Amino acid sequence: MSCNYADGLSPYENKGKLGLEEKYDTDDTLRLKCDLLTEWIQAARHVVVHTGAGISTAAGIPDFRGPNGVWTLEQKGLKPEMNVAFDEAIPTKTHMALKKLVESNKVKFIISQNIDGLHLRSGIPRQYLAELHGNMFVEQCDKCGRQFIRNFATKSVGKKYLDTVCRSEQIGGRPCRGRMHDTILDWEHNLPDNDLALSDLHSSVADLSICIGTTLQIIPSGNLPLHTKKYGGRLVICNLQPTKHDKKADLIINGNIDTVIMRIMKKLGLEIPEYKGELDPTRNADMTSNEMDWTIQSSRIKEMKILYKKVCKPAKRKRKTFMYEREKPEIPKKVKVQKQTLSVKPEIKEEVVNQVEDKEEDVSANAESSDAKT
Repeated sequence: MSCNYADGLSPYENKGKLGLEEKYDTDDTLRLKCDLLTEWIQAARHVVVHTGAGISTAAGIPDFRGPNGVWTLEQKGLKPEMNVAFDEAIPTKTHMALKKLVESNKVKFIISQNIDGLHLRSGIPRQYLAELHGNMFVEQCDKCGRQFIRNFATKSVGKKYLDTVCRSEQIGGRPCRGRMHDTILDWEHNLPDNDLALSDLHSSVADLSICIGTTLQIIPSGNLPLHTKKYGGRLVICNLQPTKHDKKADLIINGNIDTVIMRIMKKLGLEIPEYKGELDPTRNADMTSNEMDWTIQSSRIKEMKILYKKVCKPAKRKRKTFMYEREKPEIPKKVKVQKQTLSVKPEIKEEVVNQVEDKEEDVSANAESSDAKT
């Protein structure tokens, strides 16, 4: 079962904050935030999505730090009631929507911390996906390093050897004779080099990074979205619990992941495709050996390095006022405007700020008129 994956990992105490209270935006606030995010997606040139366990709970796979998460309940000596086997789980609305966004060129790259294989099974090509913590449906050769898709989830975790041999010869390569192992990382393992390299480059190039279903607590994965901020891009966090980088976000959406994604897709005019088992690489017995290859091509990394050098120049970010970026209005030195501390609900802060700024502009205009008469 899916929650048993955590049992195979080495003991580790520093698992971050567990069981934090979930927060939900009101319907009106959620609608406004989804509309705003849709506008940002349409205006962006390079959107990168960071996904965590929260996008797979709708598939019956429990998260880790939620109120009913694996590690939250583990502290109480309990197991999650929701526990679908990896082989039986199917991609959610969010997984399929992300596939469509990639196909529509709205999203350039997806960086996932999930090991459930649901991104792969949704049909997203390898060139658009980095799997930082491994994949239950992928095995890797210890000699040549090539990865291959499996027809069923591995039972082992922690990069342990499997009863299979390298398939490089089947896809036109020389016989490797290497031994295959699972790709699931344990706590002491380094992240896969090629996946991490692409994640780092895409996160830096991105002018919009969207984090969904992750508290961003595990590093270095959780710090990658901050690369976007370093080069002047926007950071959006969609999660029910507080995250490690909420203070750095330009927009925080507290809502059900599938609901948020469906609203955005409707606003974009894109239909979410249905999952079809016959198109699932893990269930397609007719796929050729070459199609079963899940190895990242080195050419992809070279291409991204070239793009990185072209577009990534440190940018001085403007002061942010709530959810939008605005220029601070210039006020003549002769006129002093005293602002009062505002204590209002988040959803109406923007309206209040607009009113304050309008008053400042009126005062400034009057001051200039007085100076001219003098």
